[in-house]
Amino acid sequence: MRYLDVSDLSFYYDEEPVLEKISYHVDAGEFVILTGENGAAKSTLIKASLGLLQPAAGQVTMAKTNTEGAKLSVGYIPQQVASFNAGFPSTVLELVQSGRFPRGRWFKGLSSKDKEHVRRALEAVGMWEMRHKRIGALSGGQKQRISLARVFATDPDLFILDEPTTGMDEESRNKFYKLLRHNAHEHGKAILMITHDHQDIKEYADRQIRLVRKEDSPWRCFHMNS
Repeated sequence: MRYLDVSDLSFYYDEEPVLEKISYHVDAGEFVILTGENGAAKSTLIKASLGLLQPAAGQVTMAKTNTEGAKLSVGYIPQQVASFNAGFPSTVLELVQSGRFPRGRWFKGLSSKDKEHVRRALEAVGMWEMRHKRIGALSGGQKQRISLARVFATDPDLFILDEPTTGMDEESRNKFYKLLRHNAHEHGKAILMITHDHQDIKEYADRQIRLVRKEDSPWRCFHMNS
């Protein structure tokens, strides 16, 4: 089932063409990476696809429901999302647990399944041992990981991640990629991830979308199987 379908998307900054006639898709059950050299407007493409920036042309279709017929949920982590200041009152565990509270369930407590989901999310980003630390006391890279764990805890149908492994060592990155593949293949999630480490991730991703620019022209999109 197609969760995100982008057709002939073009984007301009003022009068300057940046992206031209970009078409790509992400389906349930697949792990797709988006690559390209620095300056390739990868983040711009994601934001335009999500409606955070207004495309100049093209069509973006987001599925209304998931494969089970429930309303489609999207988890988006932009690059360097973490901006919690030193006075932020919550602990790591409290913040990530908040991702498991659907509307109307704030005072009902977490089930054992919820708690297990939170634990796995924190372990996936290597932050379980720091679960009782205050958010404001963490480094920027640690805050980024916590933001990522919270998205995992919400359990969205479509993950859109912008260079989420910044600051992770090789072992942590590989564990994270393995988790993404597991979520796609075993749980039917759709995952689109911007990365520059495409050599590291080749064995985990199903498909690669690469933004390439010909001389004196905007960025264009090429699909490749990983």
